[in-house]
Amino acid sequence: MRLSVIDAGNFKLDGGAMFGVVPKSIWNRSVPADENNMCNFKMRCLLVEEGSRLVLIDTGMGEKQPEKWQSYYYRNGEGELKKSIMEAGYAVSDVTDVILSHLHFDHCGGAVERHPSGTSYRPVFPSAKYWTHSAHYESAVHPNAREKATFLEENIHPLVEAGQLYFIDQNAHGFSDAFEFTFVDGHTEKMIMTLIRYRDKKLMFAADTVPTYAHIHIPYVMSYDIAPLKSMEEKKVLLDRLIREDIVLFFDHDVEHEACIVVETERGYRAGDMGTLADFGLKF
Repeated sequence: MRLSVIDAGNFKLDGGAMFGVVPKSIWNRSVPADENNMCNFKMRCLLVEEGSRLVLIDTGMGEKQPEKWQSYYYRNGEGELKKSIMEAGYAVSDVTDVILSHLHFDHCGGAVERHPSGTSYRPVFPSAKYWTHSAHYESAVHPNAREKATFLEENIHPLVEAGQLYFIDQNAHGFSDAFEFTFVDGHTEKMIMTLIRYRDKKLMFAADTVPTYAHIHIPYVMSYDIAPLKSMEEKKVLLDRLIREDIVLFFDHDVEHEACIVVETERGYRAGDMGTLADFGLKF
């Protein structure tokens, strides 16, 4: 097995929305906001080569949206999905599977691109099966008012039309024992968290359950979450398991840190050692 961190670029979101009821005077120490109260976040994906499969987890927001729409999110950084995959030593056509943790635009937008004709869309990875949860798919195509703005038709329907969208809850047996999937409902219905067993180590792609190191604290949940109290319950279960099984936590949105070890102190859970996957012996 080989693991590669894929950089799909940075974007900005409102700091208050990202930390919910936590006061800015507290969260701003960890994730500083700019003059517009916007905080910078990474769109970090993970590429897993195992045998004949090349599995990409998440895709960032992509490049196909109009410039005005992109400007709402202050795109920045040098990361770009396809470029990063090629820099890791692979071709786009090598990707066999894409696990979409959920269908919010900043996690699945890079799955689809504009056709060169400019009049239609197509999957970015022509040989890949794209995986989501069946119940999550239903919530995305029949969205509630809270999530409607983040579930974009052009990110989802082209995958269905191409016959490349699959439901992991119905076909998870297709993956090896190196992958384990947990479905959680606090951030959005049936978001996929992926555990990867790499040699004698374990890595958890927790997606937006814990998007940055600053979100490890139990009450630090996003205003975007559809069920914040559920998020807190799920986070505690996750953190307890990370500690119990010595699992490395991967961050999808932390600009500075790829991963960390979680520890529990008298003041609650916090990030212990932080660094790159290589720092934790997860890249050779």
